[in-house]
Formats: sequence, C-alpha cells, structure tokens
Amino acid sequence: MASPRLETYCCPNRDAATQLVMNFQPEVFCGVCIGSASVSLLLTILQLLPKKGQSPRKMPKASSSSTILLLISVCDILGGLGMIFRSSVWLGFPGFIANISVVNGTDVWPSAFCVGSAMWIQLLYSAGFWWLFCYAVDSYLVVRRSAGLSTIVLYHMMTWGLAVMLCVEGIALLYYPSLSSCENGLEHAIPHYITTYAPLLLVLVVNPILFRRTVSAVASLLKGRQGIYTENERRLGTEIQIRFFKIMLVFVICWSSNIINESLLFYLEMQPDINEMPLKNIRSAALITWIIMGVLNPMQGFLFTLAFYGWTGWRVDLKWRKREIPWESMSSSTVGENAYPSPVNYQSNIHDSKKVSTTDSQQTDEAISMLSEGNTSGDDRLTRSSPIYQGW
Repeated sequence: MASPRLETYCCPNRDAATQLVMNFQPEVFCGVCIGSASVSLLLTILQLLPKKGQSPRKMPKASSSSTILLLISVCDILGGLGMIFRSSVWLGFPGFIANISVVNGTDVWPSAFCVGSAMWIQLLYSAGFWWLFCYAVDSYLVVRRSAGLSTIVLYHMMTWGLAVMLCVEGIALLYYPSLSSCENGLEHAIPHYITTYAPLLLVLVVNPILFRRTVSAVASLLKGRQGIYTENERRLGTEIQIRFFKIMLVFVICWSSNIINESLLFYLEMQPDINEMPLKNIRSAALITWIIMGVLNPMQGFLFTLAFYGWTGWRVDLKWRKREIPWESMSSSTVGENAYPSPVNYQSNIHDSKKVSTTDSQQTDEAISMLSEGNTSGDDRLTRSSPIYQGW
C-alpha cells in the first residue's frame, strides 16, 4: 500500500503510532499486499491487452485523454510492482529488515532499501494522482475545444515535475539532517504528510467539480450539434456522467481508508500514551484500516480499468496486427467501430443539420468521442447517429 508511514518507518526513532501499525502482524500484512498487488497487476494487464474476436478496424488518432488513461494504468502497474518487491523482501529477509531499527548502525543497505522502495511506491502513486487530475482538466478543455495532443507535453511536465518535487521535498524534510535524527518532532513529519496527501486531496476536491462542469458542457454540445436534444443525446450524456462517477467512486473506495487511518494515527500521536485502555477502540480502528489499505490501494489499477473501459474479457490476442494500436484495441467502442444500431432516425433533421458548420460538428463529435473513449456503447451510438461520422 501507499502510505507516508512507509517512509517514517525508515527512521530508527520512529513515533509510537507508526511503530504500532508497522509491527502489527507484519507477515500477514506483507502477504496481503503481495496478494492484492499481484491480482491487480495481472488483471490490469489482462484488461489492457487486445482480445480475440475483435474485428480489425481502422484506429482513430490517439487523443490526449486516451494517453492519460494509459499513463494512469502504467503508474498503477509500476506502483504495484514496487509493493510486491518491497513486501517480498520484508517476508524473505526479516533479518535484513530488522537492521533498520538499529540506531547508528554501520550497514546502510537496509535503510537505503527502506527509503528507496517507499519513495518508489509513493512517487508512482502520486504521479497517478496528478495524471487523474490532468484527465479531469483535459476532459473539461476538450469540450471547450482548448485541448489536444499538444497539451500532453504540458501534462507530462506538470505531473512528473510536481510528483518528483513534492516527493523529494517531503523526504528531504523528513530525514533532515539524517535518518538517525528524523521524526524528532512534528516539524519533520507534517511537511512530509502534506506533500504526500496534497495530490490525493486535490483529486477528491477538484475532480468532481471539473467532471460536473464537463458534463454540463457536454449537454450543451449535444444540444447545439443538431439543434435538438433527443433521447440519443441524453443517453450519451448520461453515460459520460456515469463514467466520471465510476472513476471517482473507485478513487474514493481505494483511498478513503488512507485518510481515515492517518487521522486516527495522528490522534494517537497526540496522546501521552497510546497504550491506554480508553484508546483501545482507536487503536483497533487504526489497525483495521491499515489492513484495508493493504488490500484496496493496490487494487486501484484494476478497478480503474473497469471504470475506464469496462470488462474487456479473458480471450487475449497476442498476435501483432499492422497499424493497430494495442492499447486502444482493448476498447470495444472506438470511433471507427459501429456496433450499435441507431435508435433515432436523423433523416428528418438533414435540412437543419446543413445549417451547422461541418468543421464545428466534427470538433463537437471528436470532443464527445474522446470523453466516451473506451465506453461500451456511447461512441458507437454517436457514430451511427451522427451525419458527420457517417460522412467519414
């Protein structure tokens, strides 16, 4: 799992709350992390691989939104690999890990492994948070026709730059001036926790606002495309709204336990003695949420692919196909595939549609298709029903 407690555990003079959770059934906890991360890793890769039975089709040009979704999955995969490696070393070499608690020890490798593995996990998941924020920003800009593939460079600079800067800054403040003296007061720990949870809280607070505004803008686009708002457009707008809801639901499920656990542990740190009987329920809640974090944090990768693309099936096609993008071929509803019949006859609206600029209609349809990319039905209804796409 991804928690700033992983870094604080690297301090030999760690606080009592960190000692409490890290020493609670470490073998069971590491086993839970390995199991959850392994299952999520395998299912995530299975989701992203192309599947048998999909008819070859002309792939549309890559969009910034599809690139961001792929990068979110990559961050989750690499973060899960870090969890598996770290937990495996903890289980396989308990004597090696025990040296972390030795103050002024001569062997620096246990501490280096502790810090390095914790930073790797924290950096990758923080980058995933920033990419998720960029996805919300990009979705809003797409419907405002202010985004494109060129903006992906700016997203890379912002995501990796902020993730690295905050991670390094938090670690530097935590371990200043050395590992042996870190955690000597909250002035070391608080900046580290702030830099860790800042992107998580940003996604929780800002993304729903951006998604809500994007859905409102999508409704306006769909109304303006034909001058009417039919059941077809309403259904497509609803599907985009549901997709955004699924993304936020997965995020809240996977990371709310971290916020609860951190709040409980900070409360325990404020107490003179965390082992007092009146604090028993608080301690139990902290330990329960600690185990829950080990299960839910690694599962984010797989759950996000379900929110992005739906279940893509078991039948994997490993054959290389010319001029096909494997990462997009997992989607059963890209712009070029017509899988659903048109529930609405647009022939009666041909006269009205000619009044709309062809360029504006193409931009509108491209914006909607980018938002519903990976959706199992939205894009296909769009391509069937839209005269613009029929002309393509």
